[in-house]
Amino acid sequence: MFDSTADRYDLMNDVLSMGQDRLWRTIVARAVDAKAGERVLDLAAGTGTSTAAFARAGAQCVACDFSTGMLEVGVRRRGQSAGGVTFVGGDAMRLPFADDSFDAVTISFGIRNVVDPDACMRELRRVAKPGGRMVICEFSHIPVRPVDRAFTQYLVHVMPRIAGLLSSNPESYGYLSESIQTWPDQRAMAARIQRAGWTRVAWRNLSFGIAAVHRAWKPDEDAEKAA
Repeated sequence: MFDSTADRYDLMNDVLSMGQDRLWRTIVARAVDAKAGERVLDLAAGTGTSTAAFARAGAQCVACDFSTGMLEVGVRRRGQSAGGVTFVGGDAMRLPFADDSFDAVTISFGIRNVVDPDACMRELRRVAKPGGRMVICEFSHIPVRPVDRAFTQYLVHVMPRIAGLLSSNPESYGYLSESIQTWPDQRAMAARIQRAGWTRVAWRNLSFGIAAVHRAWKPDEDAEKAA
């Protein structure tokens, strides 16, 4: 499905979010807080649009995705290993990286598409270094229920029509609206992150709660013992 939407994926994100996706990427980049010399894993990175922001800070970044079509578009636009970004194909539930490999791990608008999101978060924990940080940005639910219901109407009735005009695979946006509606709210998502073994979990609403950024840390047992 994502292979067939790859060429216009970034354009569709801009249109359907009314430009909010650019603001969201900026906030995610601040939350990841990549630094020169660090290694950052951007999972479900697609064409690498979000990954480029981490690389600009001087980090060595891996853009990993299950969709080879997405990665091919990213490589065509940016090069296989350009500007500190390397593109790697991989399964979110079986990441092709060693334990304790990354200073920061992040996934934006992708964990909702993983068959087992909890397994994905455990894998992200495995490949993060002790004391490393995780940032998840995903669609969520507006706390004010009448407003959330109005947004649901947009997802069900308006977004598929826009996708029908612009997307190379408009049927995929029907799936998008369904998956957003069934995704857990902010508090429930935080609880799942904690159950996956992450600590110090916090979140920030984006655009009134249409999306949310969750941040957490992998426990550093050696540091805790030393303290």
